[in-house]
Amino acid sequence: MTKNLTKKTAQPILVLGGTGKTGRRVAAGLRQRGHEVRAASRKGPHRFDWSDENTWEPVLRGAGAAYLVDSQLADAAESMRSFGKLAVDAGVERLVLLSARDWVVPAGEEKLPCERAVRESGAEWTILKPAWFAQNFSEDPFFRGQLLDGEVVMSTGDGVEPFVDTEDIADVAVAALTEDGHAGQSYELSGPRLLSLGAVVEEIARATGRDIAYRPVPADEFTAYAARQDLPEDYADLLNMLYGWISEGRFAQLADGVQRALGREPRDFADYVRTTAATGVWN
Repeated sequence: MTKNLTKKTAQPILVLGGTGKTGRRVAAGLRQRGHEVRAASRKGPHRFDWSDENTWEPVLRGAGAAYLVDSQLADAAESMRSFGKLAVDAGVERLVLLSARDWVVPAGEEKLPCERAVRESGAEWTILKPAWFAQNFSEDPFFRGQLLDGEVVMSTGDGVEPFVDTEDIADVAVAALTEDGHAGQSYELSGPRLLSLGAVVEEIARATGRDIAYRPVPADEFTAYAARQDLPEDYADLLNMLYGWISEGRFAQLADGVQRALGREPRDFADYVRTTAATGVWN
């Protein structure tokens, strides 16, 4: 693999979702390496909104590469296809898409169609397929709120997940945006250990010195709990689906994407817990 991180690109690099969990870290990593970054979001100097196509061309103008996060809406793949074509027409040469691990879909439906839209865009492409973000426990208000309340209620049972640090996701994205050798690669990204939610809560409790309990519940009981917490019904349904996948061990495998892309081991969940606990976010 050719290493080009010390070489500054003449063109800015577009980062969609520039204020999000991964986007802001990608932007920071690029800046640390001397690249000009165009961090785009619905608010800020570089406004971007998937629902407003008038915001697309301005953020693409002059960019040489782009980090993509889809809209999560029903028409996400159609929007991604249109955006990818516009990006290539504007001279963008590399696209790096934050996707997800594959899941089973009904017969006749395509898995992860945004990936196909990026692959068929005509640009060099790299797909990132991460496990659950470790940072969900400190940066998602619902999960952090449970930890602060001292009880984590989930319908995940005894299932395990290879939680990945978003810093690793960002490092892989930066490499794919700025180095040769990543075009045409799909990187499955995970941490180095499989952890149950009980183990996750135990590690956070130990690091903070607080009493925090993990309470596994059936899906219908979680739905009732979520309603009492004023969670939107569609979000509760999504969580129950994701929790169910953990419970059944659908993605209970370690992946080697961090090693393949960066030539090093992924960060351990314990490292995330230790550094995050030191900030006081769980106290």
